Amino acid sequence: MLTDIEIAQSCNLRPIVEIAQAAGISPDDLELYGRYKAKLSREAVQGHLSHGHDGKLILVTAINPTPAGEGKTTTTVGLGQAMAKLGKKAIIALREPSLGPVFGIKGGAAGGGYAQVVPMEDINLHFTGDMHAITAANNLLCAMLDNHLQQGNALGIDPRRVVFPRVLDMNDRALRNITVGLGGKMDGIPREDHFMITVASEVMAILCLANDFDDLRARLGRILVAYTYDNHPVHASDLHADGAMAVLLKDALQPNLVQTLEGSPCLMHGGPFANIAHGCNSVQATRLALRLADYAITEAGFGADLGAEKFLDIKCRMAGLSPDCVVLVATVRALKYNGGIPKSDLNAPDVDALRRGIVNLEAHIDNLRKYGLPVVVAVNAFPSDTADEIDAVRAFCAAKGVKCALSEVYAKGGAGGTALAEAVLDTLANEQPDFRLLYPDELPLEEKIRTIATEIYGAAAVSILPAAAKELARIAELGCGHLPVCMAKTQYSLSDDPALLGRPSGFTITVRSARLAAGAGFVVCETGTIMTMPGLPKKPAAETIEMDRHGAIRGLF
Repeated sequence: MLTDIEIAQSCNLRPIVEIAQAAGISPDDLELYGRYKAKLSREAVQGHLSHGHDGKLILVTAINPTPAGEGKTTTTVGLGQAMAKLGKKAIIALREPSLGPVFGIKGGAAGGGYAQVVPMEDINLHFTGDMHAITAANNLLCAMLDNHLQQGNALGIDPRRVVFPRVLDMNDRALRNITVGLGGKMDGIPREDHFMITVASEVMAILCLANDFDDLRARLGRILVAYTYDNHPVHASDLHADGAMAVLLKDALQPNLVQTLEGSPCLMHGGPFANIAHGCNSVQATRLALRLADYAITEAGFGADLGAEKFLDIKCRMAGLSPDCVVLVATVRALKYNGGIPKSDLNAPDVDALRRGIVNLEAHIDNLRKYGLPVVVAVNAFPSDTADEIDAVRAFCAAKGVKCALSEVYAKGGAGGTALAEAVLDTLANEQPDFRLLYPDELPLEEKIRTIATEIYGAAAVSILPAAAKELARIAELGCGHLPVCMAKTQYSLSDDPALLGRPSGFTITVRSARLAAGAGFVVCETGTIMTMPGLPKKPAAETIEMDRHGAIRGLF
């Protein structure tokens, strides 16, 4: 059996100019990065967005992820390929992978099997440099802040109240809490500092939510960097850093065009995690896909309690997007895991365990319906699945009144996704969305947190620790209480405890910190023990990655 990378390396890629032309993009609108990937010029993006009409917007999300895997990106890619098989014009809009998971434990973000985006090695390793540009822009602001402190501190910044951290696109737990400025007078002002992974950076969120270059620069200028000794906020514009930051990001702001194994177009742009950021690809790429195709298929990270909630309550709220249908990905293996079966035993048939764990699927169906959206359940097939187990999922979905389709895109590519594509098309034709947000802008921040925790997570109560409550009050005093909330929470459970599987009840969500992302336009609330800088596992994936004497990369999944 071929590995993902072997399948990808055996593919005959088409020149990206051909993919662009088929999608309605002129070769003159491309800035090529070799033969198989390109960026769309800023003028081309704005030109396409300024005319035409939008297609249908399909959001792909999933149940809570487990060690058994759910295959959300694989399903997204396969659905796009299946639409093409049915003669439909569809474009996929995905996020870019972070190097942290690639070299850590999760792996890349280009799909799998015969439903991949290619060239997968390039996509997972540096791609077009967007992640590095975001890292550089973020750390330029940090350097200018520390330089301001060193050069006399004209703004009166309190070094103990710097709130904007440095970033690195790598899992490195040793950098979570550090001290900078040691060594003497010429080496800076000593202070405590922190690192986050690049995908959690506010700069990443800004890139993904910006409408254009002018909006990007304006948002960068609004980044809250620190407070002064007399409690006044200091923004990036006060340090005159926004112009240079925007220049560093000018190319990164342009969406990337690649292709699937079957030649379907994919706009891949931005890469925020959904457990610690807002988890969606860029607004520009999604809007562009809607203008270029009859069906725009996009993905939100991790389970629907994280990625989908943030896609709907943050991205759609800001960008004026309105989804037409949601595909909810589940696997028999993951449902059995939620039913209490250990990972080592998931290949054994167990309908009873599946029925115990299917409450997790039920929770996400119920939650998505609160937004007034039609739902299609995609059962991502594994070889160990039995007919009885799949029938049990189908029966459950029928009882819930949602369509259910088996997805075999991992093994069969687009041909294995036509049943899912037909179910989606039927839903789009016969069920009208009545999209609504979960909460209004004017709801106080603490009530927004409680609404998400009780309505989406199913919490019985919310405990906002004193430090978080104090910061939420300060954010409201700054006139930002109208902003949406971006919850940072474990992806493995509906609760903030990764060990609580299925559909837990009676639990309390604990909010331990809050911070204002004024440029991005939301308030980040960290719950439980969630970390914004992950660590490497005992045996990182990086240990098995190498290149052979022919120049082929090995060990990359």
